[in-house]
Formats: sequence, C-alpha cells, structure tokens
Amino acid sequence: MAVFGVLAAVLGALGLMAPDALLTAMGFEPMADARRADGDHTLVFLTASSMAAVNMGVYYVLAALADWRPFFRWTVPFRLLTCAVFTLAVVTGRAPSGFLGVGLWEGLGALVTGAALRHERRGQAAEEPRPPAPEVG
Repeated sequence: MAVFGVLAAVLGALGLMAPDALLTAMGFEPMADARRADGDHTLVFLTASSMAAVNMGVYYVLAALADWRPFFRWTVPFRLLTCAVFTLAVVTGRAPSGFLGVGLWEGLGALVTGAALRHERRGQAAEEPRPPAPEVG
C-alpha cells in the first residue's frame, strides 16, 4: 500500500510539474503548446488527474501507516475495475498501447494486495488459540 501510494503521489507530482514527461511515460506523444488546437483541454485534464493521483497517493500512504485493512480490501475490486477500463481503452483504440502498462500496473497491484491480505488472514487463523480439548474421564 505504501509503495503504491508513494508511486502514485510521485507520478501525480510529475504530471503537475512536467506534464510532457508523464505523457511520454504513458505512451502519448507530447506536443508543443503552439500545436494545440483551440479547445484542446489535454493539459487541464492532465492537471486534474495528476492532482487526483497526488491525493490518492497520500490516502494510500496514510492508510498504510494506520494499517487500515478495510481500506486495503476496498482497493482490490476498484483497482481491478481500473485495469479492465484502461485495458479496454487500449484494445478499442481509445488509448495508445503504452497506456496498457498503466492498466497492468493497477491489475498487478490489486492481485498482489488481494493475495497479501488472504495470506495474512490465513496466517492469523492458524495462530488463533484453540480451546482446549475436553477431558475424557
């Protein structure tokens, strides 16, 4: 959780400070402002989504510091949904193939988080004290 949170916050900050670098990392070709058409709101959208990534990253770090397990569980289905939507965007041609990495990162993160939670739950169940067996006599 903390690692994902830090990465989200750092990438969000990158998008705020150097939007072209973030666009390139996601497989989009950045363009000079002089080439942007009137009504092109790419940078506005990038600013909004980058700020959301910073906020989300902070939420994840705070949840990790608080060891807030319910939050961890809630992220799994929504990260899988994000993976599906981003992958579908690439498959349908709505996004460039480089964007597939973003979807796969979300999906992998969800699977790792879900597996870690399941492993911890099984480990705790095995460690729970069992009531003593009744005496036969």
